[in-house]
Amino acid sequence: MRTLRDRFAVVGNPIGHSLSPAIHSAFAQQTNQVIDYQAVLVAVDSFEQWVQQFFDDGGHGLNVTLPFKTRAFTLADQASPRAQAAGAANFLTRDEAGSIIADNTDGRGLVTDMTVNAGWLLRDARILILGAGGAVRRAGMLLEDRRDRQLGEGNRPADRARRPAGFSAIAGAAAPGRDFASGADGVRD
Repeated sequence: MRTLRDRFAVVGNPIGHSLSPAIHSAFAQQTNQVIDYQAVLVAVDSFEQWVQQFFDDGGHGLNVTLPFKTRAFTLADQASPRAQAAGAANFLTRDEAGSIIADNTDGRGLVTDMTVNAGWLLRDARILILGAGGAVRRAGMLLEDRRDRQLGEGNRPADRARRPAGFSAIAGAAAPGRDFASGADGVRD
């Protein structure tokens, strides 16, 4: 007798760094679920078509990583408030009507890990986030909500280190950016 498996995947380019298949498979085993969870390298120019085909073929859910988080948000028919706030999505699913739904769990996961799992106190903390993508936008917003001090962001190349990630405007203050490729400091507004 064949056991039906729910199909899930993490998509990105590159994707070899992802630990998601091991993590989700271990969780599924602990909760007695039968799943098929794969890491899939998707060509940069075919992301939207690949997502549509995945869901058309019966896929249940997609985790999304670089460089597709902003495109995942744009592709979706509906988005959670978290995805809307970040302008990016790291999770896509499809409802019974066929609409693609976007969510963003990046910030909540990071802040929960820092405060609950690591026990860090964020109030009056000096925090540097390395990166400038969709995950950083959402995490930065949540971190600004939990602290009083300045939040800095570092990235390479320089244009991304200086580009507004979104959370500075919400916090009402400029956050410094640092280009780690050249060592130059930049200020974002």
